Amino acid sequence: MDGTIYIGDEPIEGAFDWVRKIEADPDRDYIFFTNNASKVPSIYVEKLAKLGLDVDESKIVTAGDVCAQFLKENYPGAKIFLNGTPALEENWKAKGLNLVKDNPDVCVQSFDTTLTYEKLDRICHFIRNGADFIATHKDINCPTEYGFMPDCGAICELIKSSTGVAPRFFGKPYKETVDMLTSITGVEAKNMAFVGDRLYTDVATGVNNGAVGILVLSGESDMQTVEESDVKPTAIYNSIVEIN
Repeated sequence: MDGTIYIGDEPIEGAFDWVRKIEADPDRDYIFFTNNASKVPSIYVEKLAKLGLDVDESKIVTAGDVCAQFLKENYPGAKIFLNGTPALEENWKAKGLNLVKDNPDVCVQSFDTTLTYEKLDRICHFIRNGADFIATHKDINCPTEYGFMPDCGAICELIKSSTGVAPRFFGKPYKETVDMLTSITGVEAKNMAFVGDRLYTDVATGVNNGAVGILVLSGESDMQTVEESDVKPTAIYNSIVEIN
C-alpha cells in the first residue's frame, strides 16, 4: 500500500476511487498486500478508514502474516526471538507463536520502528550462536510523506555485516506470498496482477511467479530505476488510477 495507495498519511489522488471501481466490478477483486510488517491488518483498516476508505480486515495481508504462517508450518513450537513492533508481537502471540527473549531457535527481524541498539545486539548474538535468521521482508526503504525511512532490508544488512549470516526473506517477491494469496482467494497466479511502486518486491512478485507485475511511479521507483533493474515490469503507469 505504501507508495501505491497512499504515502504516509496522504492518499494518492484518485486511488481510493480506483479501489471502489474494482469493488463494483463483478469480474475483478483485490487484496491489499503490504510488506510493511510494522503494522497488522486491524491497524491498516483503521488507517484506511481515517483516510476515507472502508475495507474489511480480510482484504489486508502483510508480510508478517506470510512469515508467521511459515513459522507455524516449519517451526512448530519453536522458540522465536522477534525484533518487531508491539503490534506485531501481539499479533503473533495471538496466532500461537512462541515468542521468547532468550535462547531462541529462530530469530526474526521485521520493520521495527521501535528498534533499539539492545535489540540489534541481542539478535546478532543469537544468530552468531546458531539461531536461524529469518526476515519478514526485504524492502530497503519505506516511503513517507517526507521521503524515505530505513526498512527491514536495511536493518538486515547491518545484522548480516555483523554476523556474516544472511536471512531468509518472506513477503514480496517470494513464492510463499503468491501461495498464500492463492490459498486465500482461490485464484491462480496467472490470473493475478501485482501492482506496486517497487521493482524488486511488488513487480518481481508478479513477473517471477507466473503473474503480472505492474509498476506505478508514485512511490520509490522512477524510470531510471527501471533502466538499471533486471526486473522488467509487464506495464508501467504514473499512478494506479491509470490502470483500466
